[in-house]
Amino acid sequence: MHTAMERLTPIVHRTPLLTSATTDNLIGKHVYFKMENQQKTGAFKFRGASFKLMQLSKEQLNKGVITASAGNHAQGVAHAAAKLGARATIFMAEKTPHAKVNATRNYGAEVVLTGETFQEAYEASLKRQMQTGAVYIHPFDDYDVMAGQGTIAMEMLRQEDRMDTIMVPIGGGGLISGISVAAKHVNRNIKVIGVQACGASAMYESYHTKRVKNLKSVSTIAEGIAVKQPGKHTLPLIREYVDDIVTVTDEEIAAAILYMLERNKTLIEGAGAASLAALFKYHEQIRSRHCGVIVSGGNMDINMLPSMQQLAEKMRFPA
Repeated sequence: MHTAMERLTPIVHRTPLLTSATTDNLIGKHVYFKMENQQKTGAFKFRGASFKLMQLSKEQLNKGVITASAGNHAQGVAHAAAKLGARATIFMAEKTPHAKVNATRNYGAEVVLTGETFQEAYEASLKRQMQTGAVYIHPFDDYDVMAGQGTIAMEMLRQEDRMDTIMVPIGGGGLISGISVAAKHVNRNIKVIGVQACGASAMYESYHTKRVKNLKSVSTIAEGIAVKQPGKHTLPLIREYVDDIVTVTDEEIAAAILYMLERNKTLIEGAGAASLAALFKYHEQIRSRHCGVIVSGGNMDINMLPSMQQLAEKMRFPA
């Protein structure tokens, strides 16, 4: 983790840790937003992708890199590959937001849109990898990727050393694996709480039932965490290092997006709003005085805002 920190410090943004008196009053705790929506490419994924690509040899980089992504990992890999002069091919589901697809192409990657979900795009990308021999950069189930994401926790704890709890969104589990290992390495008493969308709760169910749960379908506005299967490498780490996992509804996520827009003048995407939604929902059960919230990304299509407003109307937080 220290190696990742050393290698990434010169190339990633040290994103701000924001506070909000309004939020503190509503929640009854000191809340710290780690604004990874302000990271290069608009999400934390640039960290893990960059650290992974830095581990590759010249020969490997010359073969090119390939991956599948819900969107943010795609941009992270595309940008990191462009910096290192490697060709990147990215498979994404057909319904991926245009903002994410266009940004990925703008970083110079080849984008292949295929399938209904991340899982189908992932399977298609594995077939292409077999044909081309490009290096596979998994969006979450890779120890180097996890180590890169874990640098967020190291940064947060340097910015605010009183933090006793960190809320983290979970898709496949790469972000929370890196964060939980890093945070507990710094202070083993820190609690790490994961958050999934109700409509994509494979990790939540796998964590709480002690059996691996693969979902046949997922449905959530938080496409960045809409993952059908927990990672093979992430799940054991999560079982060991994460203190709890909770779920939130799409209405709660939408309300958190609008709250951040209205209160903090900040646009965040569904996955980035999940941990704040969970803090609003469960704050009375979460025993914390200084609570960190990972705002994982901000790559949302603006034309989605009206539907977010409709969803949020069902469930407005105190204004």
